[in-house]
Amino acid sequence: MARIYVVEDEPIIRQDLVFTLEDMEHEVIGQSGKYEKAFNEIQSLNPDLILLDINLNDLKDGVDLGMIIHTQFSIPFIYITSYYDSATVERAKHTHPAAYVIKPFDENDLKINIELALTKRKILQSNYSSNKLFVKNNQDLVAITPEEIIYVEADDNYSKVHTDKGQFILAHTLKKTEEKLSNKGFLRIHKSYLINFERIDIITEGMVFLGDQHLPIGKSYKAHLQEFLITL
Repeated sequence: MARIYVVEDEPIIRQDLVFTLEDMEHEVIGQSGKYEKAFNEIQSLNPDLILLDINLNDLKDGVDLGMIIHTQFSIPFIYITSYYDSATVERAKHTHPAAYVIKPFDENDLKINIELALTKRKILQSNYSSNKLFVKNNQDLVAITPEEIIYVEADDNYSKVHTDKGQFILAHTLKKTEEKLSNKGFLRIHKSYLINFERIDIITEGMVFLGDQHLPIGKSYKAHLQEFLITL
């Protein structure tokens, strides 16, 4: 059970969210449709998670509040929005939300993304190692940290590492790469893909979105992913 604060300017949707969260056995510790009230109550209540509507019809919107939450409170939050224009997405991504849920929200998608956000919080609070890894780039060795890795892709007996610095090849299988990274917040979601859990933006029924990349969830990995979300 998590202590959740809801920011939504439409009373009917807000109440629906509250009922849905309570059905999931979470505790809704506060709710508001206004920027200033939400800011003050979040500051005093310190919730585990915030559900945040982007369009608040106020002097400041949910993205403004999201930036404050990210920079001052370090509390994970999920954007609940029907606004997905490019300008809004560009602003929103700089606030580092734990996930996005599109209105009208699907209860199962909401549940999965809440578990995702809470799991990210646990990972951030843990002290797992972040030692540098060295990958080959032509004749050079390039140092990367686990945090820079977005995902790793199987490439026959090699592994293709997709990072913020570009793509690199490791001279061993994805299974071996998984063994090296499993204690650093990485998760196998498909026979061909190993992902950095911290880089996930959205999880749907069959796909994982990492920035502008979207990767399939293998059928045999769905149960493991669900278990990971709940228990980590």
